[in-house]
Amino acid sequence: MVDARFSDAVSEFEQRLGIGASYDVEKREIKVFSRQINIYYLSGLTDGMQAIKIIESILTIPRKRPYSFELVRDNLSHHAVKVVKDWRELRALFLDGLIIMIFEGEERALAIDVRKYPTRGISEPDMEKVIRGAHDGFTENFHLNVALLRRRIKDERLRNEIFTVGTASATIVCLSYIEGICSEDVLKKIRSQLRNIKVEHLIMADKALEELIIRRHLNPYPLVRYTERADTVAVHLYQGMFALFVDTSPSVILAPATFADHIQHTEEYRQTPLSGTYLRGIRYIGILISLFLTPLWLALLEAGALRGILALLVPAADVSVNIYLQVALAEVGVEFLRMASIHTPNALSTAMGLIAGILLGDIAVAVGLFSVQTVLLVALSAIGTYATPSYELGLANKISKMFFILATFLFGYWGLAAAAVLWFVYLCTLKSVGKPYLYPLVPFKLKRLLKILIRYPYKNQKQEVTNAKT
Repeated sequence: MVDARFSDAVSEFEQRLGIGASYDVEKREIKVFSRQINIYYLSGLTDGMQAIKIIESILTIPRKRPYSFELVRDNLSHHAVKVVKDWRELRALFLDGLIIMIFEGEERALAIDVRKYPTRGISEPDMEKVIRGAHDGFTENFHLNVALLRRRIKDERLRNEIFTVGTASATIVCLSYIEGICSEDVLKKIRSQLRNIKVEHLIMADKALEELIIRRHLNPYPLVRYTERADTVAVHLYQGMFALFVDTSPSVILAPATFADHIQHTEEYRQTPLSGTYLRGIRYIGILISLFLTPLWLALLEAGALRGILALLVPAADVSVNIYLQVALAEVGVEFLRMASIHTPNALSTAMGLIAGILLGDIAVAVGLFSVQTVLLVALSAIGTYATPSYELGLANKISKMFFILATFLFGYWGLAAAAVLWFVYLCTLKSVGKPYLYPLVPFKLKRLLKILIRYPYKNQKQEVTNAKT
């Protein structure tokens, strides 16, 4: 006869988790030495073959020894077995994909890790492609992502701490860092923030977690860096950063992240130092063009400073539309093209971009809506935005550019100068988890700044060599 307290506890457990109502919840009742053992697992998150082996190991327990909780636990053919005493923890582990075993007459239960999450294959991230080097990227399975990091960092100082965020729907967050390199004060702060987050769910994954930690909602500039490359995470951990893996997201949060961290790319380190420095310089020029080319052109045009060869940039007089309106419409049009390419299937996005960019631009010039100079400069500015390695930084720079254009429209070239100064001062006030955003420019560190501007070659670490006595 089944114990009444066991029956009540099981009934409450099953009612809370919808066992019998959800098709993907599996339940198996087994009798061992006249004691009942209930086994529960989610079919979609559990390795079915491992579940069968565990049930077989219970059914083949030798009857020579008297029944005990330890006898069942010791005969389980699996390495990851955890003893659980709290019902709330037991429910959380069940929803995370573990097999749960509840024993009649016992206040203890077992949780067995046989998770097998559905996931896509490992592939190169679309936003961080390289010509040379590794072409594997993170997936939506954080266990696999941490394994990809472990494959690259074979360092005994690597730490991966697990946190659970969400009161209604728990999401696993993994804090990764290298002990002794990442600041302990930074780690204490981030651990405290992760423990104190009170939300029902974290379905929007990494971006929702960032907003809960950073709490600067009106700031357009990214204070953390996102990446889907394991080698990028590994390199930044050795630079003193920490990484946050969020289950169901292929993107990993890296912090503290400065402005300089967002403008570097893996490709620079896959080429020779001279070629890498060249690529880095071209990329920096592209970022400056995306920010200042259009507003500077408008300021010089209004001041009448476009003379000599620069006179080619003066719009023709037969275009009746105001130059600022032209720029505004062109910038909005570029955003339309970008958004349309994102939402268009890959097979059609390239053709759509060519047709919309070339055909519509040519028609706009032909009917007198835009000048040729406007189309040229807005296109160059857009290319500079796409040359920015960080998608979030590119969007923030576009917002800043619109601010510069508005200041130029209202106050001329003096307005542009004042807006640029305010923009720089604002960036100086930003901090990423306590680290100045414009470091090493503010505060100024020459040696570190040169390492950002120049791609230095790898060097052997200095080691003391002692001659062995013979």
